[in-house]
Amino acid sequence: MNAALAIIFLTMLLALALGLLAARGRRMDLEQWTVGGRGFGTLFVFLLSAGEIYTTFTFLGGSGFAYGKGAPALYILGYGSLAYVISYWLLPAIWRYAKAERLHTQPDFFARKYDSTALGVLVALVDVVALVPYLVLQLKGLGIIVSTASYGAISATPAIWIGLAVVTCYVMVSGVHGSAWTSVAKDILILLVVVFLGVYLPVHYYGGMQPMFAAIDAARPGMLVFAPRGMSIVWFDSTVLLTALGFYCWPHAIGAVYTAREEGVFRRNAVFMPLYQLILLFVFLVGFAAILQVPGLTGGEIDLALFRLSIRTFDPWFVGVIGAAGVLTALVPGSMILIAAATLLANNILRVVRPAMAERTVGRLARALVPVVALVAAYFTLNGGNTIVSLLLMGYSFVTQLFPCLVASLMRRNPVTAAGAIAGIVVGVAAVAALTLTRATVGSLLPFLPDLLKDLNVGIIALVLNLIALAAVSALTRRSAAQGGGRERPASL
Repeated sequence: MNAALAIIFLTMLLALALGLLAARGRRMDLEQWTVGGRGFGTLFVFLLSAGEIYTTFTFLGGSGFAYGKGAPALYILGYGSLAYVISYWLLPAIWRYAKAERLHTQPDFFARKYDSTALGVLVALVDVVALVPYLVLQLKGLGIIVSTASYGAISATPAIWIGLAVVTCYVMVSGVHGSAWTSVAKDILILLVVVFLGVYLPVHYYGGMQPMFAAIDAARPGMLVFAPRGMSIVWFDSTVLLTALGFYCWPHAIGAVYTAREEGVFRRNAVFMPLYQLILLFVFLVGFAAILQVPGLTGGEIDLALFRLSIRTFDPWFVGVIGAAGVLTALVPGSMILIAAATLLANNILRVVRPAMAERTVGRLARALVPVVALVAAYFTLNGGNTIVSLLLMGYSFVTQLFPCLVASLMRRNPVTAAGAIAGIVVGVAAVAALTLTRATVGSLLPFLPDLLKDLNVGIIALVLNLIALAAVSALTRRSAAQGGGRERPASL
């Protein structure tokens, strides 16, 4: 066993130990397992949120996108910053309602707000479908990190199975408490490693940031600016907007919100989280540094840029440290996704089939479903070929369809009916699926548009269709309710 592989496996064992110890002294009922007894303070909520945001995508997708696409990678920096601004107002309102109603999942919120079990089931199904590619993203990243950082001593497939075994074990025992404890180690290590790499590599190979960008611009003209067509500034703006709207529509993100002790947590975090987003700049710098030093990576191989350059630059023991940080960026968000998916299946789908199921039984069922979800994700991980960025964008396209009825539910007088919310989500998700399968673009679907608008993110079409269906069906069902003498349940806080 080489030094790098030894460090990586010791880190996995550390994560397992921290995750298991987190359950000590606690009775892991559904409340504790899913939302930590709603007792987490500012630091743990911050770390859980960061654990979901700074994932293998930070290590591999961000650097790989900078390596392969150049300037368009900056969208990753933009959408998170915009989402944090939105969170200042959005998350306290969600938290207040969830605490008052003792909610455990995101579908619980929609079902209660709209007084519709059917809507809750639909949201749960959309969530599970979106979570699978997000978990696949973490596992693909884990496999890349371990196999590359170990100099091929262990291949991606066994690395994925070992990582899944670790995270499944501590999730079943400790739930969200295990995620919180491991996130402490993850955030400390990733901060140190990423900042060091982002500063050292440009200086080591180019003599500084400015000489690096000058060399890239000379060798690859146009890479450091937005293209006039394709990934243009219009694509950038629309992609930032769509992903920012979907940022807090992920079920595991809402699960982290429910863990908070009080609503001031979110406003304090909204102030500091944009600063934490600056870590991504150092990730981009690594990707840019790799462009001329490890040329020739194409397709899914661009996700290897960070590690290919690190292996060329550092001794094996330090490559192992980098790999260890990368492993934790997979395990922490992966654990949150497993908790969310298993709870959704148990609480919002199977419990609907058997309404008399006790909460204690739901909790046990959720924990039993963790390995099932893990196996499904493993199957898709080992049988898919999309790059990490592609997987993330696909998942975002699904959950963003929940945003219109989420915002409407927080209004003092909700203009959207349950039927309208269902119609909007169904139409939006169906549009996303169709557009993804056909690889359509706005330009191919609407060739009559001005050239400037043809580069809009195709997800805009799905969201517009969602809003049209939502508004039309809400208007019709409100009219029917009024004519029938019915009264809608208020949706305000």
